[in-house]
Amino acid sequence: MKLHSTPFEMIKSGKKTFELRLYDEKRQKIKVGDEIIFTNTVNGETLNRAVKDIHKFESFCELYKSLPLLKCGYTVDNVDSASPLDMEKYYSIDEQKTFGVVGIELCSDNG
Repeated sequence: MKLHSTPFEMIKSGKKTFELRLYDEKRQKIKVGDEIIFTNTVNGETLNRAVKDIHKFESFCELYKSLPLLKCGYTVDNVDSASPLDMEKYYSIDEQKTFGVVGIELCSDNG
């Protein structure tokens, strides 16, 4: 999975342990115990993380009410303004209605 530098570094450091995605055909193939290779889109660096759990929801609105946002890529500086609308820049409402969404819970490291 490709990530911008900030979320990539947050996963690398263990601060971000949930990756939020559309639950499309590609994500539906992911199972607990699988290993995901994340690639930093800026410098090409990669890291592997094992899947600890898969949390499926009908919408990001539902997901945002259920998962710990500080583990989803938000920080204490911006968590108060976190909104499911933030995900609309990546996935349209129609896509969310068609596929649902997923919070892929990652092991904080693979060591």
